[in-house]
This record gives sequence, C-alpha cells and structure tokens, in this order.
Amino acid sequence: MTQYRISEAASLVGVSDDTIRRWVHDGLLRAEKDAAGRQVVAGDELAARAVAIAATVHDTSAVQRSARNRFVGLVTRVEIDGLMAQVELQCGPHRVVSLMSAEAARELRLEVGSKAVAVVKATMVALETENDGRA
Repeated sequence: MTQYRISEAASLVGVSDDTIRRWVHDGLLRAEKDAAGRQVVAGDELAARAVAIAATVHDTSAVQRSARNRFVGLVTRVEIDGLMAQVELQCGPHRVVSLMSAEAARELRLEVGSKAVAVVKATMVALETENDGRA
C-alpha cells in the first residue's frame, strides 16, 4: 500500500501540513507510523479525501458534451500570431494551454481575465510514476 508522509500528502492535495494533521485528529484521515517512526497516511484514503474536497468550478453552460474532462478557469494569456493563437487558462491549480486558430480566438472574444472552459477529449493520456526500484 502506498503511504505518504504528512508533508507529501499536504503537497499532493494542495493544503498545509497542519490541515492534514487536523484531518487526522478529526478522523477524516487515518495516520500510522512508518518504519522510521514518522506519521504517514494511506494513499487510497488520501485519494478519496482529495476527490471529496476538490474545489471545482462548475460549468454552468447549457451545452451537453460527450467529453467528461472540462476545466473551468480564467484566461491568463492570449498570444495571436498569424493564423494561430495560444491561449492559457488557470483552472484552479492547473494550467491548461490550447492552440487554436486566430479566427476562433477572436470569435470567442478570449482576453486575459475572461472565463473559459477547456474541454479535453483524448484517446491517449500518458501517466508517469516515480521509479521505486522494483522491476
């Protein structure tokens, strides 16, 4: 079972170490001692807590989509160069970058500070994990 030290757990869910300790104290997370005597929390419990506290901004548009990955955020940069545009959004703690035609960026009236929804539909998503030395 994957376990995380308090500081690692805090970093992964975007809260302070004290918040993790408070959750442990309040019974929202269980903590154990690892071989070195440090407090650790189970990865599966941390994942469930992360889902429970996820601060998502809801997409209030009336459009239905097949894509399930929608990220509501603020436009932080719009760079139009010739026929293409690069638009950056800050969606909570995540930066999402979209490349589109300059025409589309203008039609959507994208500008720094405006709200937009990034819709991601991909058949290939690459994941990485840390190498733990096992073969």
